[in-house]
Amino acid sequence: MVFMLEEIYEQPEAVAKAVQQGDVAVQKLVKELKQQDVRYVVIAARGTSDNAATYAKYLIEIVCGIPVALAAPSVFTLYEAKLRLERCLVLGISQSGQAEDVVQTLASARAAGALTACITNVADSPLANQSEHVLLCHAGVERAVAATKTYTTTLALIALLAGQWAEETTLLEELREIPQRMHQVLPLDSHIEAAVERYRYIQECAVLARGINQATALEAALKMTETSYLVAKPYSGADFLHGPIAMIHEGFPTFLYAPDGRAYPFMWELARKLQERAAEMIIFARSPELLEFARCPIRIPVDIDERLSPLLYIVAGQLWACRLALARGYNPDSPRGLNKVTVTR
Repeated sequence: MVFMLEEIYEQPEAVAKAVQQGDVAVQKLVKELKQQDVRYVVIAARGTSDNAATYAKYLIEIVCGIPVALAAPSVFTLYEAKLRLERCLVLGISQSGQAEDVVQTLASARAAGALTACITNVADSPLANQSEHVLLCHAGVERAVAATKTYTTTLALIALLAGQWAEETTLLEELREIPQRMHQVLPLDSHIEAAVERYRYIQECAVLARGINQATALEAALKMTETSYLVAKPYSGADFLHGPIAMIHEGFPTFLYAPDGRAYPFMWELARKLQERAAEMIIFARSPELLEFARCPIRIPVDIDERLSPLLYIVAGQLWACRLALARGYNPDSPRGLNKVTVTR
């Protein structure tokens, strides 16, 4: 068994465990957030964890009404800036907990008076040791270099935090149903395995989404780049119209992630414009109306709150990246030039 594929299939159980075992730790963090009347959040992360941070920015702002900024760790590590961070939560995200610049960002923030927390898969990591509150993924060992289950468990903990902070019971109830709904997405594997054959020789593509699934576009593009060595360019669908759409020509591979919800009408209109340019569209969606635009439709057979849809739609994106790498003759578990832990300072 390919480790990456095996770990994709482990995600329903991993997410269920993360939500169940993370509940008390999140409650403690939320209690202190309210006691300190925290007014904004800064998140430090790199790579896949930074894509999870994008999800956190959208979700916390939408659900909690709290402004969220994505930190530039170099501000702390290279320029040694001193920021005013009173009544701020600084959240570090790192699957290994060994990202030195993320650790240093939290250390500097803590010294500046911020409340600190982290999301990691390693309890005794430097990041966990630097944080006042530790939210553990409980994902188990991840042997493939490309992160899968640590990404979705991180998203689950972010949703748990936002739901508890805002006391959003509907979101929390639906979050607990995510593992069962992931089981409904995994059978797409055989369809995706057959579909990728058409695209085994592509060298570049665009990956598009809008709103909260911007995180999905970023992560799906990263997974293809990591495992198949192609140039996958992720964009917000809105930003794409402000110039990058000029790259589209007849047959250009274009991936759209478009669940039902607030962003859906925009994504439908974007697909119509891409059709006019004869783009080769691979569309991940539930709506038959939107899937009609696709040369390669991937129907997600689940009705889900848009705010939680990134946890499901990325599963299909992970399957696509893994199957494409295998079709191209690459080992997705050990991408060239990459290690499981990347150290940046």
